[in-house]
Amino acid sequence: MILFPAVDIKDGQCVRLKQGVEDQVTVFASSPAAMAEQWAGMGAEWLHVIDLDGAFSGRPKNFDLIRDMCSRINIPVQLGGGIRDLEVAGAYLDAGVTRLIIGTMALEDPDLFERLCHAFPGQIGVSLDARDGVLKTRGWVEDAGVRVEDVVPSLERSGASFFIYTDIARDGMQSGVNIKAMEELVDLASVPVLAAGGISTLRDVQELYPLAQRGLQGVITGKAIYAGTLDVRVTLAWLTAQRQANDPS
Repeated sequence: MILFPAVDIKDGQCVRLKQGVEDQVTVFASSPAAMAEQWAGMGAEWLHVIDLDGAFSGRPKNFDLIRDMCSRINIPVQLGGGIRDLEVAGAYLDAGVTRLIIGTMALEDPDLFERLCHAFPGQIGVSLDARDGVLKTRGWVEDAGVRVEDVVPSLERSGASFFIYTDIARDGMQSGVNIKAMEELVDLASVPVLAAGGISTLRDVQELYPLAQRGLQGVITGKAIYAGTLDVRVTLAWLTAQRQANDPS
């Protein structure tokens, strides 16, 4: 299982939102690229980056900053926020992003999403952001009117190569993980799944770890690593120890 430190960008700064609300912002650093370098330097294997300005506006707002970030670290980056056409997707991949996270487009324009998956096979995932089980779009401000189980099969048929599940009610709240929802999704999906929202301590990571055998690829954490309730180095060391213990060689 992989730990994905999150770098959320708003107005050129590294921030976290409370339950995805645009004006509930905490600024953690003035330089997102510097934070990316910090997490990479601690041994992170992947970085999770969200262009919050892009998510709310529907257009990429921090392209140059994200391209610079990719050039300054030697680990892969997955990116979401404001990616709603093939041109923007291709530009980000050319700029050094390894894989893309699609939200609104996947739910509102399935034909375009399928074309995107075919254009960039293996590099397109879907962010399933839910409150009380109902999916949200457009920066979590609009109700999609469907539930996770309603869309996963068709998204997989279209070519989605991974899913990220966020329990919006827990995002940025450090309130623990929705284990039941994660169990249901990993059992439903046939592609890798990542957990987000509420992961605040090593214990949360440890509680999710058994799902790695059922398709959970990793956990995404933001506020906890900035607030210090989840130590990146300690968590990475624990995950490494689990891999070594389970390595038959």
